[in-house]
Amino acid sequence: MSDIEIRDDRAAGRLEAVADGEVVGRVEYFVLDSPAPALVPVHTIVEPAHEGQGIAGSLARELYALAERAGVPVAPLCPYVVQWAERHRDVAPLADPDLLDAAKQWLAAHPGRF
Repeated sequence: MSDIEIRDDRAAGRLEAVADGEVVGRVEYFVLDSPAPALVPVHTIVEPAHEGQGIAGSLARELYALAERAGVPVAPLCPYVVQWAERHRDVAPLADPDLLDAAKQWLAAHPGRF
């Protein structure tokens, strides 16, 4: 497998893993504004032909790195990212429960978004 490039398409709300010019995985997320800014991953998807290659984990790690560089927390709603974060507390601190509640409320108010 060739090298994977991870790029942030903030306008589309996607962190994408790209190999040979093809998107092979992605984390779909939104930016929460209130009660405080946060990145909220909702879905992690890896194309079937690329499963088992560590792409989802690389995407989760980059999401947390992106949030750290931006100075904002991650409030994960994506089950994969929640599980990944539990195994990587050194780079994925626990989310504030208030941010998680706000993220769930935002998602419920925007049912067609994801």
